[in-house]
Amino acid sequence: MGLIGNLVGSPGAVTALGEAAKGVAEVFTPSATRKMELSAEAQMAALRQLGEEYQHPALSWFDRMVNGLNRLPRPFLAFGTIGLFVYAMVDPVAFAQRMVGLNAVPEPLWWLLGAIVAFYFGARETYYFRNKGVVSPYAAGSGAVAEENAALEDWRQG
Repeated sequence: MGLIGNLVGSPGAVTALGEAAKGVAEVFTPSATRKMELSAEAQMAALRQLGEEYQHPALSWFDRMVNGLNRLPRPFLAFGTIGLFVYAMVDPVAFAQRMVGLNAVPEPLWWLLGAIVAFYFGARETYYFRNKGVVSPYAAGSGAVAEENAALEDWRQG
């Protein structure tokens, strides 16, 4: 036996002493490896939960109708605005009369409309902004980190 083995008594005691020292050290300085493992586990649990939501999609007519209605506001706003420009060019007198009618709408109603539109689009933007770090690095459903694209990174930095 070596000198340390003679001092401590047995090789198992040396291992136990080393593990105890490691445990004491982790009280003062957390293990970076364990922190990364816990972070990865949390991300995988979130992805599993997200995947479970789509395991059994609801395919009733009502669900399909609501999903379709949820996709309508942005195209309506975009095409409606373009339609107003076309309407102004086709019939300027009627367009001016409609705009006078809009001028009669009370200001609090405009604030309400602005709040509804801002919260609708702002909530979507906030959702994607908050969740881009969780969902985007992972390939769909695999849990594997997506490959780096050097050209894309150069373009982002340039």
